[in-house]
Amino acid sequence: MTAGSEARGPLAGLKVLEMGQLIAGPFAAKTLGDFGAEVVKIEPPGAGDPLRKWRLLKDGTSVWWQVQSRNKRSIALDLRDSEAQAIVRRLAAESDVLIENFRPGALEGWGLGPEALLEANPRLIVLRVSGYGQTGPYRDRPGFGVVAEAMGGLRHLTAEPGRVPVRVGISLGDTLAALHGVIGILMALQERQRSGRGQVIDVALYEAVFNCMESLLPEYSAFGAVRGAAGSALPGIAPSNAYLCGDGGYALIAGNGDSIFRRLMATIERPDLAADPALADNAGRVARVAELDAAIGAWTAQRDVAEVLARLDAASVPAGRIYSVADIAADPHYLARGMLQTIAMGDGDALQVPGIVPKLSRTPGAQRRNAPRLGQDTDAVLAEIGLTPAQIAELKRRGVVAGSEA
Repeated sequence: MTAGSEARGPLAGLKVLEMGQLIAGPFAAKTLGDFGAEVVKIEPPGAGDPLRKWRLLKDGTSVWWQVQSRNKRSIALDLRDSEAQAIVRRLAAESDVLIENFRPGALEGWGLGPEALLEANPRLIVLRVSGYGQTGPYRDRPGFGVVAEAMGGLRHLTAEPGRVPVRVGISLGDTLAALHGVIGILMALQERQRSGRGQVIDVALYEAVFNCMESLLPEYSAFGAVRGAAGSALPGIAPSNAYLCGDGGYALIAGNGDSIFRRLMATIERPDLAADPALADNAGRVARVAELDAAIGAWTAQRDVAEVLARLDAASVPAGRIYSVADIAADPHYLARGMLQTIAMGDGDALQVPGIVPKLSRTPGAQRRNAPRLGQDTDAVLAEIGLTPAQIAELKRRGVVAGSEA
């Protein structure tokens, strides 16, 4: 499972076997691959990972695929076949990490449960991502990120008061779970240096969301407070909101620090509010948040977004406008930070993709190769674990494995 080009990055030499599909598991593997891990992705023959056909397609393949599967190699295996399952066992025996996000019990049904894999490779770290986790009464329910966002408490907060809760237009629950999975892998790798043993990491989508819910539960426990939707405001912290400007745009203004609040009030020419002792701390400002929002809104309504942001920036008050992707693609700060990368696709066309996060000073991440075609690396990966060309050809003939698509 050695990559064709020299591995780079802090995870160089780490061997990762990805058995997931769509978002959560593959995002975790993508993150590891960005920093040098050698990722082999197993896909079903024929259609491959459904993400290949999600959203907008170029030449029949999703451009999202170019982000989610960069730095990976693809091998097409029919996991329902016992010989394909044997191949997975051989790959897992040589891997450091296995990532999967099937429904609980799927791996066990193929004879590929963590217990068996760890017996063969005691150093293996297995990340399992699912909607509700590997245990508990909801274990067997199908779970997508949107459901996890609701169960985790996020959807209850994302609305204007009295209106239907809305979702963020991305799969936030999946991505949060993936990042928690990466954290778990890195911690397990650190522990393995001491013990020499791998372990299983159980990440539930709803728990990853819930872990980001800040003071939601302790406030309910201590006070019986059920936080509700607050639109663009930040409940219990003031002033912090989106304010309509004279040109119809919005400025996001966070004036909730004590000294920041005073600078904000001076900028909007309300020295009376800046000097009011009742507004000197957050508790006092929260009690009068409607008054403060009205004062700020009256000021922004007389100016366009650009002027508002320029005045607030000069006063060191945190503020910003709402970016569309067109704004992102044109922003000089994104460009200067390396967050707008251009790759050459297989047909030679250029495609802009997000840069790599986080940024390490000495061993940064990199895109070493584009996302693979389905089965592009089947022959090479099988040869690396000892299969002969004749054996590979026979497996292809029987449909157990598949090579690169045309």
